[in-house]
Amino acid sequence: MADDNLIRFGWEEWVSLPDLGLPALRAKVDTGARTSALHAWDIETFGPASKPRVRFTVHPIPGREDVIIPCSAVILDRRTVTSSNGESESRYVIASTLRVADHSWRIELTLTNRLTMQSRMLLGREALKDHITIVATDRFCQPELSYDVYHSTHVRQVAPNRALRIAVLSREDNYSTRRLREEGDARGHTVEVIDTTRCYMAINALSPEVHYDGKRLPRYDAVIPRIGASITPYGTAVVRQFETIGTFCINGSEGIAASRDKLYAHQLMARHRIGMPNTAFASSPKDTDSLIKLVGTAPLIVKLLESTQGKGVVLAETKKAAQSVIDAFRGLKANFLVQDFVKEAAGEDIRCLVVGNKVVASMKRTGAEGDFRSNLHRGGSAQRVRITRTERETAIKAARAFNLNLAGVDLLRSETGPKVLEVNSSPGLEGIETASGKNVAGLLYDEIERRVRPGPARKRRAAGGRAVD
Repeated sequence: MADDNLIRFGWEEWVSLPDLGLPALRAKVDTGARTSALHAWDIETFGPASKPRVRFTVHPIPGREDVIIPCSAVILDRRTVTSSNGESESRYVIASTLRVADHSWRIELTLTNRLTMQSRMLLGREALKDHITIVATDRFCQPELSYDVYHSTHVRQVAPNRALRIAVLSREDNYSTRRLREEGDARGHTVEVIDTTRCYMAINALSPEVHYDGKRLPRYDAVIPRIGASITPYGTAVVRQFETIGTFCINGSEGIAASRDKLYAHQLMARHRIGMPNTAFASSPKDTDSLIKLVGTAPLIVKLLESTQGKGVVLAETKKAAQSVIDAFRGLKANFLVQDFVKEAAGEDIRCLVVGNKVVASMKRTGAEGDFRSNLHRGGSAQRVRITRTERETAIKAARAFNLNLAGVDLLRSETGPKVLEVNSSPGLEGIETASGKNVAGLLYDEIERRVRPGPARKRRAAGGRAVD
């Protein structure tokens, strides 16, 4: 081989591991060591026994423990490595592409704690190709890199997809929960289903935590809230705690709470000029007639503020019937809305499933015979439907009004355009996936993977400057 084809290495070189999202590392070249090593912290295994993976974090800059890069990889082996001082350690072995200047090749790495060493990586002789010549008296024969990349958006732009740790807050083992777990597992993520009511919280300024079954929950990359209506106050408090920690929640606590408060939800939609049926609300029984006049003529819809899945929703076909229903609800000291009944919808509504800023699936729901409610839980049926551009824009606008990244927007087709009935922050997946034929759970994970990147994470600083998790 001609000399001009040789790659010259000094005893220390700048390298990158693009598969792990590490664009700049100083590596010590040691031909006396057979195995290469990478600094790793918080090492944990996950995934199926047939193809186990490892998740770990790297502090790429010596002396800067506040800069953290989360990584994951397939486990190739587990070896006992003996250091130069005679100490033996069992280490996980992974593979990654090593890049030096314009050259790149695959190498194997063992994971170990090198926090006290200036070089976060050691290159052993197995990683050095035949056409590499070592100049033991020199440093940085190859182009030098800079740690500045960890303080810019560059890392987020070039970082690869990595396995994520995701929590699904759910009390039910239903279709939606199972699909979220199955889809996440199929993508190599770790998905844990957490019973929301069994979470409890340590609330303090320096290190807020969420505990579960006697232990502090680990750091999740993302949380998918599936908060039932009956536990909305406590469920949103748990989501709020994850937000305080800094965890990405696909739907935030404020959006969930707003979607569950039907009065506030309609006020919010009105503020954003989103079309909806004429709606009125009052507390005093003296205002019954005036309340009906605000909405229009019978038939009318009387809806409990706490209603879900069509329960607590009554169609009053005459003014007298409306007065009777309103008086009955008031007698129960229940809060309710009165709405105009959109006759031309003919017992049908459109469910638009919004993920991020896009309607990813839609279906037309038709109520059971003799029932004006189109909820699938009440015997309704669903079929795929093509929505108009206006309907698509309305659904996206409604989801944005609540700041939801996952929303089921229910709307009616009226003579004056789409009317939003409800914005659901925990939409079921079974009906929409069956009717549309789309992998909605997969589209949701696409959004999560897009939003959660392995960029530098920074630890919070406690009093005295000490870094804490």
